[in-house]
Amino acid sequence: MMTKIGFSEMLEQLEHNYNRGKYPIMAVLLLNFLTIATCSFAGSIEEKVSTAQDQKSVSITIYNENLALIKDTRNVNLDQGVNRLAWRNVSTQIRSETAILRNLTAPGEFQLLEQNFDFDLLTPNKLLEKYIGKEIKVIRTNPVSGIETSETATILTINEGIILKFDDRIETGTPGRLIFPGVPRDLRDKPTLLISLLNSPQGTHDLELSYLTEGLSWRADYVIALNETNHMLDVNSFVTLTNQSGMTYQNVKLHLVSGDINRAQPAHHINQKMMAFAAESADVAQMKQESLFEYHLYNLPHLTTLAENQTKQVALMSATNIPFNKEYVLEGADYYYSSRHDSINQPYKINVFINFRNTGEGLGIPLPKGIIRVYKKDFQSESQYIGEDYIDHAASNALIRLQLGKIFDITADKVQTDFQQLGGTMQHGSIFESAYQITLRNAKKEAVVVQVREPIPGDWTIISESLPHTKLKAGQVEWKVPVAADNETKLIYRVRVKY
Repeated sequence: MMTKIGFSEMLEQLEHNYNRGKYPIMAVLLLNFLTIATCSFAGSIEEKVSTAQDQKSVSITIYNENLALIKDTRNVNLDQGVNRLAWRNVSTQIRSETAILRNLTAPGEFQLLEQNFDFDLLTPNKLLEKYIGKEIKVIRTNPVSGIETSETATILTINEGIILKFDDRIETGTPGRLIFPGVPRDLRDKPTLLISLLNSPQGTHDLELSYLTEGLSWRADYVIALNETNHMLDVNSFVTLTNQSGMTYQNVKLHLVSGDINRAQPAHHINQKMMAFAAESADVAQMKQESLFEYHLYNLPHLTTLAENQTKQVALMSATNIPFNKEYVLEGADYYYSSRHDSINQPYKINVFINFRNTGEGLGIPLPKGIIRVYKKDFQSESQYIGEDYIDHAASNALIRLQLGKIFDITADKVQTDFQQLGGTMQHGSIFESAYQITLRNAKKEAVVVQVREPIPGDWTIISESLPHTKLKAGQVEWKVPVAADNETKLIYRVRVKY
């Protein structure tokens, strides 16, 4: 059998020849195997601990879907040969299979051998669990004399309570203070990435650990203020960051990626409890935008801190005096074009929209998806909330259209005035002809234009109409109906539909 000394001497010779470039790839793989075996066999390599105090820089790229890329660069002192490095202060939701460690100082003299993520954290229950079947000391204090006595006991189980075996009896519960001989090596007070590596030059090295983690997310929120004349608006956007990753990131370089990145579903997730957030006031520096593959990257121009269990807002963009249009839209339905209906004459409410182009000073950049909330000043110059809508990713110069609600002063009645089946059956080759009258009433003090949009199914033809229509798409037609102040207008049309 190979002795411990002979095994180490052979490893030393292999390592020497490896550093001189003598061995091909198979010998390198053999060296890796022997190195890991020696680490396990000898158990004598001192663990080097790297904490956040070693950090030189941290870069975080956060994606839309609860995912972030961490790049943590630290200054670490390494020995020549095999090193066992405990990299502390990593995210508790790290996807350890994505971790990559690079040596920025001497990349050609560095090789990763093995890495493990220790997330089994030190707690009283975990400590008891690790000592099941092992001996501990139990210290009792006499309540009268105050004298302490010590006994040795073996932990039999901790299921539904602790059971201890003494020399002459079995006891349940915790009879006194429990004294453990030490903390097991695989129990950590913080999540730790344990890395075995082979390093050639001894000294201080800049190491970069990059990994993907869950628990970090962002979203865009927009605030729009309409001016008094309802023709111009101001828009401000903030990025809301949420950190549930289980650690604080100090002085980080922050990047945000806007776009829907495809992700394979991981086989296993570390469950995390939902935590309460502390809000932080908004940062005033706006983010810089650039392209990244088919996505868009936003860069914070200065370092920031993302505290654990915290939400934080950072300014994204700001623009003033952007022209906008207001729209009044009446949306119809397609069900009443294939049968007779006598009950569609109930009052309909009109939807109000505003729209503007993503262009002009302060705009013109790709806008990430998010919620836009709209405000307007009242007669006392106090801003009042008037509605909100969700936008998807909006490219430069895109039309942004927001539905704010239903208007009170404009109403509509709809009546089916005629219905005929001209041919076919209800199941095949049907031809229907129907007529409608839509009465629009305007109680406002100014004239308006209402866009009446009807989704007409099948192969349709407008037979007659009181106002000209526009075909928006294959199954939708629109009439723009002017309605004077304190007045009403009737839209009358007849349509033929073939199925």
